[in-house]
Amino acid sequence: MSLSGKKIILGITGSIAAYKTPHLVRLLVKAGAEVRVVATKAATDFVSPLALATVSKNPVLTDMTNGAEWNNHVALGLWADAMLVAPCSANTMGKMANGICDNLLCAVYLSLRCPVWIAPAMDEDMWAHPSTKANLGKLLSYGNRLIPVGNGELASGLSGPGRMAEPEEITDHLAKWFGGQKLPLSGLNALVTAGPTFEKIDPVRFIGNFSTGKMGVALAESLAEKGASVTLVAGPIHLAITGKNIKLVQVESAEEMYNACHASFAECDIAILAAAVADYKPADTATEKIKKKDQELTLKLVKTQDILASLGKIKRHDQSLIGFALETNNELQHAAQKLEQKNADMIVLNSLKDEGAGFGHDTNKVTVLTRNGKTCALPLLSKKETADAIINQITEMRNAK
Repeated sequence: MSLSGKKIILGITGSIAAYKTPHLVRLLVKAGAEVRVVATKAATDFVSPLALATVSKNPVLTDMTNGAEWNNHVALGLWADAMLVAPCSANTMGKMANGICDNLLCAVYLSLRCPVWIAPAMDEDMWAHPSTKANLGKLLSYGNRLIPVGNGELASGLSGPGRMAEPEEITDHLAKWFGGQKLPLSGLNALVTAGPTFEKIDPVRFIGNFSTGKMGVALAESLAEKGASVTLVAGPIHLAITGKNIKLVQVESAEEMYNACHASFAECDIAILAAAVADYKPADTATEKIKKKDQELTLKLVKTQDILASLGKIKRHDQSLIGFALETNNELQHAAQKLEQKNADMIVLNSLKDEGAGFGHDTNKVTVLTRNGKTCALPLLSKKETADAIINQITEMRNAK
Protein backbone atom coordinates (compact mmCIF):
# COMPACT_ATOMS: atom_id res chain seq x y z
CA MET A 1 0.00 0.00 0.00
CA SER A 2 1.60 3.25 -1.10
CA LEU A 3 0.77 6.94 -1.11
CA SER A 4 4.34 7.81 -2.06
CA GLY A 5 4.76 11.49 -2.85
CA LYS A 6 1.08 12.34 -2.33
CA LYS A 7 0.26 15.59 -0.58
CA ILE A 8 -2.77 15.26 1.65
CA ILE A 9 -4.63 17.88 3.68
CA LEU A 10 -6.31 16.25 6.67
CA GLY A 11 -9.25 18.28 7.93
CA ILE A 12 -10.27 17.42 11.49
CA THR A 13 -13.58 18.56 12.98
CA GLY A 14 -15.21 18.50 16.41
CA SER A 15 -16.03 14.86 16.99
CA ILE A 16 -14.92 12.37 19.63
CA ALA A 17 -13.52 10.32 16.73
CA ALA A 18 -10.79 12.96 16.41
CA TYR A 19 -8.85 11.02 19.03
CA LYS A 20 -8.03 8.50 16.26
CA THR A 21 -6.41 11.08 13.97
CA PRO A 22 -2.80 10.91 15.24
CA HIS A 23 -2.86 7.21 14.32
CA LEU A 24 -4.42 8.09 10.96
CA VAL A 25 -1.70 10.67 10.28
CA ARG A 26 0.99 8.15 11.20
CA LEU A 27 -0.46 5.59 8.77
CA LEU A 28 -0.67 8.15 5.94
CA VAL A 29 2.94 9.25 6.53
CA LYS A 30 4.10 5.63 6.74
CA ALA A 31 2.43 5.02 3.36
CA GLY A 32 4.58 7.82 1.90
CA ALA A 33 2.24 10.81 2.04
CA GLU A 34 3.08 14.32 3.20
CA VAL A 35 0.30 15.44 5.53
CA ARG A 36 -0.80 18.93 6.52
CA VAL A 37 -3.45 19.12 9.24
CA VAL A 38 -6.18 21.79 9.28
CA ALA A 39 -8.33 21.53 12.40
CA THR A 40 -11.40 23.40 13.57
CA LYS A 41 -11.23 24.94 17.04
CA ALA A 42 -13.78 22.38 18.23
CA ALA A 43 -11.47 19.58 17.06
CA THR A 44 -8.75 20.76 19.43
CA ASP A 45 -11.03 19.89 22.37
CA PHE A 46 -10.69 16.23 21.35
CA VAL A 47 -7.12 15.95 20.04
CA SER A 48 -3.89 17.79 20.81
CA PRO A 49 -2.41 19.93 18.00
CA LEU A 50 1.00 19.12 19.47
CA ALA A 51 0.43 15.38 18.94
CA LEU A 52 -0.73 15.98 15.37
CA ALA A 53 2.20 18.29 14.61
CA THR A 54 4.61 15.70 15.99
CA VAL A 55 3.37 12.81 13.84
CA SER A 56 2.81 14.91 10.70
CA LYS A 57 6.08 16.88 11.08
CA ASN A 58 4.14 19.99 10.06
CA PRO A 59 2.46 22.69 12.16
CA VAL A 60 -1.27 22.28 12.68
CA LEU A 61 -3.36 25.13 11.23
CA THR A 62 -6.50 26.22 13.05
CA ASP A 63 -7.03 29.90 12.19
CA MET A 64 -6.92 32.11 9.12
CA THR A 65 -3.99 33.94 10.69
CA ASN A 66 -1.07 32.83 12.79
CA GLY A 67 0.10 35.89 14.68
CA ALA A 68 1.24 38.30 11.98
CA GLU A 69 1.06 35.72 9.16
CA TRP A 70 -1.85 34.67 6.96
CA ASN A 71 -2.45 30.94 6.59
CA ASN A 72 -3.01 31.00 2.85
CA HIS A 73 -5.88 28.62 2.05
CA VAL A 74 -5.44 29.22 -1.70
CA ALA A 75 -1.80 28.08 -1.58
CA LEU A 76 -2.83 24.99 0.39
CA GLY A 77 -5.40 24.19 -2.27
CA LEU A 78 -2.76 24.47 -5.00
CA TRP A 79 -0.35 22.30 -3.01
CA ALA A 80 -2.64 19.36 -2.26
CA ASP A 81 -3.26 16.17 -4.24
CA ALA A 82 -6.21 15.35 -1.98
CA MET A 83 -8.16 16.58 1.02
CA LEU A 84 -9.52 14.17 3.60
CA VAL A 85 -12.00 15.41 6.21
CA ALA A 86 -11.90 12.84 9.01
CA PRO A 87 -13.81 12.94 11.20
CA CYS A 88 -16.39 15.05 9.40
CA SER A 89 -19.06 16.18 11.86
CA ALA A 90 -22.68 16.88 10.91
CA ASN A 91 -21.98 20.59 11.48
CA THR A 92 -19.03 20.72 9.09
CA MET A 93 -20.83 18.55 6.56
CA GLY A 94 -23.64 21.12 6.49
CA LYS A 95 -21.20 24.00 6.05
CA MET A 96 -19.34 22.26 3.21
CA ALA A 97 -22.59 21.36 1.46
CA ASN A 98 -23.90 24.91 1.57
CA GLY A 99 -20.76 26.96 0.99
CA ILE A 100 -20.56 28.39 4.50
CA CYS A 101 -17.02 29.63 5.04
CA ASP A 102 -16.51 30.70 8.65
CA ASN A 103 -13.28 28.83 9.45
CA LEU A 104 -10.00 27.86 7.84
CA LEU A 105 -11.05 24.29 7.08
CA CYS A 106 -14.05 25.44 5.04
CA ALA A 107 -11.96 28.12 3.30
CA VAL A 108 -9.43 25.47 2.27
CA TYR A 109 -12.22 23.17 1.06
CA LEU A 110 -13.75 25.91 -1.12
CA SER A 111 -10.32 26.71 -2.61
CA LEU A 112 -9.37 23.16 -3.60
CA ARG A 113 -8.62 21.89 -7.09
CA CYS A 114 -8.14 18.25 -6.02
CA PRO A 115 -10.32 15.30 -4.96
CA VAL A 116 -12.00 15.45 -1.52
CA TRP A 117 -12.92 12.54 0.72
CA ILE A 118 -15.19 12.80 3.74
CA ALA A 119 -15.26 10.28 6.58
CA PRO A 120 -18.37 11.20 8.62
CA ALA A 121 -18.61 10.60 12.36
CA MET A 122 -21.77 11.23 14.40
CA ASP A 123 -24.48 9.55 16.46
CA GLU A 124 -26.92 7.15 14.80
CA ASP A 125 -29.91 9.52 14.88
CA MET A 126 -27.85 12.43 13.53
CA TRP A 127 -26.59 10.23 10.69
CA ALA A 128 -30.16 9.19 9.85
CA HIS A 129 -31.64 12.71 9.97
CA PRO A 130 -33.06 13.95 6.63
CA SER A 131 -30.98 17.15 6.74
CA THR A 132 -27.78 15.10 7.09
CA LYS A 133 -28.79 12.91 4.19
CA ALA A 134 -29.62 15.99 2.10
CA ASN A 135 -26.23 17.56 2.88
CA LEU A 136 -24.45 14.32 2.05
CA GLY A 137 -26.32 14.16 -1.25
CA LYS A 138 -25.18 17.69 -2.09
CA LEU A 139 -21.57 16.90 -1.26
CA LEU A 140 -21.58 13.79 -3.43
CA SER A 141 -23.25 15.70 -6.28
CA TYR A 142 -20.29 18.13 -6.18
CA GLY A 143 -17.90 15.24 -6.85
CA ASN A 144 -16.75 14.63 -3.28
CA ARG A 145 -16.10 11.02 -2.25
CA LEU A 146 -17.57 9.25 0.77
CA ILE A 147 -15.70 6.86 3.02
CA PRO A 148 -18.65 4.90 4.45
CA VAL A 149 -19.41 5.03 8.15
CA GLY A 150 -19.01 1.95 10.31
CA ASN A 151 -21.62 0.21 12.41
CA GLY A 152 -20.96 -0.32 16.10
CA GLU A 153 -20.79 1.27 19.53
CA LEU A 154 -21.16 5.05 19.52
CA ALA A 155 -20.11 7.73 22.01
CA SER A 156 -23.73 8.12 23.15
CA GLY A 157 -23.77 4.51 24.29
CA LEU A 158 -26.05 3.51 21.42
CA SER A 159 -24.98 1.04 18.79
CA GLY A 160 -25.57 1.53 15.07
CA PRO A 161 -24.28 3.34 11.97
CA GLY A 162 -22.33 6.58 12.35
CA ARG A 163 -18.85 5.50 13.51
CA MET A 164 -15.96 6.99 11.56
CA ALA A 165 -14.20 4.34 9.50
CA GLU A 166 -11.04 3.04 11.17
CA PRO A 167 -7.74 4.73 10.23
CA GLU A 168 -6.53 1.57 8.46
CA GLU A 169 -9.68 1.52 6.30
CA ILE A 170 -9.34 5.20 5.43
CA THR A 171 -5.68 4.87 4.46
CA ASP A 172 -6.43 1.79 2.37
CA HIS A 173 -9.30 3.64 0.65
CA LEU A 174 -7.01 6.48 -0.48
CA ALA A 175 -4.14 4.20 -1.44
CA LYS A 176 -6.38 2.05 -3.64
CA TRP A 177 -7.84 5.10 -5.34
CA PHE A 178 -4.45 6.66 -6.07
CA GLY A 179 -3.01 3.29 -7.07
CA GLY A 180 -5.65 2.99 -9.77
CA GLN A 181 -5.19 6.50 -11.04
CA LYS A 182 -3.05 7.52 -13.95
CA LEU A 183 -0.61 10.23 -12.92
CA PRO A 184 -1.70 13.60 -14.34
CA LEU A 185 1.38 14.03 -16.57
CA SER A 186 1.90 10.39 -17.56
CA GLY A 187 3.04 10.02 -21.15
CA LEU A 188 4.24 13.63 -21.43
CA ASN A 189 7.79 14.81 -22.04
CA ALA A 190 9.13 17.85 -20.23
CA LEU A 191 12.17 20.05 -20.64
CA VAL A 192 13.51 22.04 -17.67
CA THR A 193 16.52 24.33 -17.43
CA ALA A 194 18.25 25.05 -14.15
CA GLY A 195 21.18 26.90 -12.63
CA PRO A 196 23.53 29.55 -13.99
CA THR A 197 25.62 29.66 -17.12
CA PHE A 198 29.35 30.45 -17.09
CA GLU A 199 30.74 32.56 -19.91
CA LYS A 200 34.52 32.18 -20.19
CA ILE A 201 36.81 35.19 -20.14
CA ASP A 202 39.93 33.02 -20.25
CA PRO A 203 40.72 29.42 -19.17
CA VAL A 204 40.36 30.29 -15.46
CA ARG A 205 37.85 33.15 -15.28
CA PHE A 206 34.21 33.52 -16.24
CA ILE A 207 31.14 35.73 -16.05
CA GLY A 208 28.38 34.06 -14.02
CA ASN A 209 25.65 34.64 -11.45
CA PHE A 210 24.55 33.34 -8.05
CA SER A 211 21.92 30.83 -9.22
CA THR A 212 22.19 27.43 -7.49
CA GLY A 213 19.65 25.56 -9.62
CA LYS A 214 17.45 24.64 -6.63
CA MET A 215 14.25 25.95 -8.22
CA GLY A 216 14.83 24.21 -11.54
CA VAL A 217 15.69 20.90 -9.89
CA ALA A 218 12.56 21.12 -7.72
CA LEU A 219 10.46 21.70 -10.85
CA ALA A 220 12.04 18.72 -12.61
CA GLU A 221 11.38 16.46 -9.62
CA SER A 222 7.78 17.67 -9.30
CA LEU A 223 7.16 16.94 -12.99
CA ALA A 224 8.65 13.46 -12.62
CA GLU A 225 6.52 12.75 -9.54
CA LYS A 226 3.44 13.54 -11.61
CA GLY A 227 4.43 11.09 -14.33
CA ALA A 228 6.37 13.16 -16.89
CA SER A 229 9.64 12.08 -18.49
CA VAL A 230 12.00 14.99 -17.85
CA THR A 231 15.10 16.28 -19.59
CA LEU A 232 16.90 18.58 -17.16
CA VAL A 233 19.41 20.88 -18.88
CA ALA A 234 21.55 22.23 -16.07
CA GLY A 235 24.36 24.72 -15.94
CA PRO A 236 27.14 24.31 -13.36
CA ILE A 237 25.22 23.12 -10.28
CA HIS A 238 26.12 20.92 -7.33
CA LEU A 239 22.82 19.30 -6.38
CA ALA A 240 21.75 15.69 -6.11
CA ILE A 241 19.01 14.77 -8.59
CA THR A 242 16.79 12.32 -6.73
CA GLY A 243 13.73 12.05 -8.95
CA LYS A 244 13.13 9.10 -11.27
CA ASN A 245 12.59 9.63 -15.00
CA ILE A 246 14.96 12.61 -15.07
CA LYS A 247 17.68 12.70 -17.72
CA LEU A 248 20.41 15.19 -16.79
CA VAL A 249 22.16 17.11 -19.56
CA GLN A 250 25.06 19.11 -18.10
CA VAL A 251 26.12 22.29 -19.90
CA GLU A 252 28.26 25.29 -19.07
CA SER A 253 27.61 28.24 -21.37
CA ALA A 254 24.48 29.97 -22.67
CA GLU A 255 25.27 28.70 -26.17
CA GLU A 256 25.48 25.09 -24.93
CA MET A 257 22.17 25.50 -23.09
CA TYR A 258 20.57 27.02 -26.20
CA ASN A 259 21.70 24.07 -28.33
CA ALA A 260 20.60 21.47 -25.75
CA CYS A 261 17.15 23.05 -25.43
CA HIS A 262 16.62 23.19 -29.18
CA ALA A 263 17.73 19.58 -29.49
CA SER A 264 14.98 18.46 -27.06
CA PHE A 265 12.18 20.98 -27.68
CA ALA A 266 10.46 19.30 -30.64
CA GLU A 267 9.76 16.16 -28.56
CA CYS A 268 8.61 17.95 -25.42
CA ASP A 269 5.08 18.82 -24.33
CA ILE A 270 6.11 21.18 -21.51
CA ALA A 271 9.20 23.39 -21.38
CA ILE A 272 10.08 25.32 -18.22
CA LEU A 273 13.03 27.67 -18.55
CA ALA A 274 14.06 28.32 -14.95
CA ALA A 275 17.79 28.76 -15.54
CA ALA A 276 19.50 32.10 -14.98
CA VAL A 277 21.08 32.33 -18.42
CA ALA A 278 23.71 35.03 -18.97
CA ASP A 279 22.40 37.88 -21.11
CA TYR A 280 25.91 38.79 -22.27
CA LYS A 281 29.18 36.98 -22.88
CA PRO A 282 32.71 38.13 -23.75
CA ALA A 283 33.10 38.89 -27.43
CA ASP A 284 36.42 37.04 -27.37
CA THR A 285 37.75 34.37 -25.03
CA ALA A 286 41.47 34.44 -24.33
CA THR A 287 43.22 31.12 -24.94
CA GLU A 288 45.72 31.80 -22.16
CA LYS A 289 45.23 33.25 -18.70
CA ILE A 290 45.10 37.06 -18.84
CA LYS A 291 48.01 38.40 -16.82
CA LYS A 292 47.55 41.20 -14.34
CA LYS A 293 49.53 44.11 -15.69
CA ASP A 294 47.42 47.20 -16.34
CA GLN A 295 45.30 49.18 -13.86
CA GLU A 296 42.22 48.52 -15.98
CA LEU A 297 40.92 45.66 -18.06
CA THR A 298 38.19 46.33 -20.59
CA LEU A 299 35.93 43.50 -21.70
CA LYS A 300 33.71 43.78 -24.73
CA LEU A 301 30.46 41.91 -24.18
CA VAL A 302 27.95 40.72 -26.77
CA LYS A 303 24.42 39.43 -26.34
CA THR A 304 23.77 35.73 -25.93
CA GLN A 305 20.97 33.99 -27.81
CA ASP A 306 17.56 34.32 -26.12
CA ILE A 307 16.41 30.74 -25.47
CA LEU A 308 12.85 31.59 -24.39
CA ALA A 309 12.20 33.90 -27.33
CA SER A 310 13.67 31.44 -29.83
CA LEU A 311 11.49 28.60 -28.54
CA GLY A 312 8.47 30.91 -28.51
CA LYS A 313 8.90 31.42 -32.25
CA ILE A 314 8.71 27.70 -33.03
CA LYS A 315 6.28 26.62 -30.29
CA ARG A 316 3.38 24.44 -31.42
CA HIS A 317 -0.17 24.92 -30.13
CA ASP A 318 0.03 21.67 -28.14
CA GLN A 319 3.22 22.72 -26.33
CA SER A 320 3.33 24.71 -23.08
CA LEU A 321 6.22 27.16 -22.74
CA ILE A 322 6.97 28.62 -19.31
CA GLY A 323 9.61 31.23 -18.54
CA PHE A 324 10.98 32.82 -15.39
CA ALA A 325 11.50 36.53 -14.79
CA LEU A 326 13.71 37.91 -12.04
CA GLU A 327 12.95 41.61 -11.61
CA THR A 328 13.95 44.43 -9.28
CA ASN A 329 11.49 47.15 -10.36
CA ASN A 330 8.11 47.41 -12.11
CA GLU A 331 7.99 43.65 -11.68
CA LEU A 332 4.48 42.84 -12.91
CA GLN A 333 4.75 45.18 -15.88
CA HIS A 334 8.05 43.68 -17.02
CA ALA A 335 6.80 40.12 -16.51
CA ALA A 336 3.65 40.82 -18.55
CA GLN A 337 5.78 42.28 -21.34
CA LYS A 338 8.01 39.21 -21.32
CA LEU A 339 4.96 36.93 -21.51
CA GLU A 340 3.72 38.74 -24.62
CA GLN A 341 7.00 39.46 -26.39
CA LYS A 342 8.39 35.93 -26.06
CA ASN A 343 5.15 34.10 -26.86
CA ALA A 344 5.20 32.19 -23.58
CA ASP A 345 2.16 30.56 -22.02
CA MET A 346 3.20 31.40 -18.46
CA ILE A 347 5.76 33.57 -16.69
CA VAL A 348 6.86 32.91 -13.12
CA LEU A 349 7.92 36.20 -11.56
CA ASN A 350 10.55 36.52 -8.85
CA SER A 351 11.26 39.82 -7.16
CA LEU A 352 14.57 40.37 -5.40
CA LYS A 353 12.67 42.72 -3.08
CA ASP A 354 10.96 39.71 -1.43
CA GLU A 355 12.87 38.38 1.54
CA GLY A 356 13.60 34.66 1.26
CA ALA A 357 13.13 34.61 -2.52
CA GLY A 358 15.61 34.31 -5.37
CA PHE A 359 19.08 32.81 -5.61
CA GLY A 360 20.48 30.47 -3.00
CA HIS A 361 17.46 30.24 -0.71
CA ASP A 362 15.54 27.06 0.11
CA THR A 363 12.35 29.15 -0.09
CA ASN A 364 10.77 31.19 -2.84
CA LYS A 365 7.95 33.66 -3.33
CA VAL A 366 6.57 33.95 -6.85
CA THR A 367 3.72 35.39 -8.86
CA VAL A 368 2.43 33.35 -11.80
CA LEU A 369 1.11 35.17 -14.89
CA THR A 370 -0.68 33.18 -17.60
CA ARG A 371 -1.57 33.82 -21.20
CA ASN A 372 -5.28 34.07 -20.43
CA GLY A 373 -4.71 37.03 -18.11
CA LYS A 374 -4.76 35.20 -14.77
CA THR A 375 -2.32 36.25 -12.05
CA CYS A 376 -1.71 34.15 -8.94
CA ALA A 377 0.58 35.39 -6.15
CA LEU A 378 1.92 32.58 -3.99
CA PRO A 379 3.16 33.17 -0.44
CA LEU A 380 6.67 32.36 0.76
CA LEU A 381 7.00 28.58 0.43
CA SER A 382 9.77 26.03 0.20
CA LYS A 383 11.07 25.66 -3.35
CA LYS A 384 9.58 22.16 -3.46
CA GLU A 385 6.14 23.53 -2.49
CA THR A 386 6.53 26.38 -4.99
CA ALA A 387 7.42 23.88 -7.71
CA ASP A 388 4.38 21.72 -6.90
CA ALA A 389 2.07 24.75 -7.05
CA ILE A 390 3.54 25.83 -10.41
CA ILE A 391 3.22 22.33 -11.89
CA ASN A 392 -0.39 22.11 -10.68
CA GLN A 393 -1.15 25.39 -12.46
CA ILE A 394 0.56 24.17 -15.64
CA THR A 395 -1.51 20.97 -15.50
CA GLU A 396 -4.71 22.99 -15.06
CA MET A 397 -3.74 25.29 -17.93
CA ARG A 398 -3.12 22.33 -20.26
CA ASN A 399 -6.39 20.67 -19.27
CA ALA A 400 -8.24 23.88 -20.15
CA LYS A 401 -6.84 23.98 -23.70
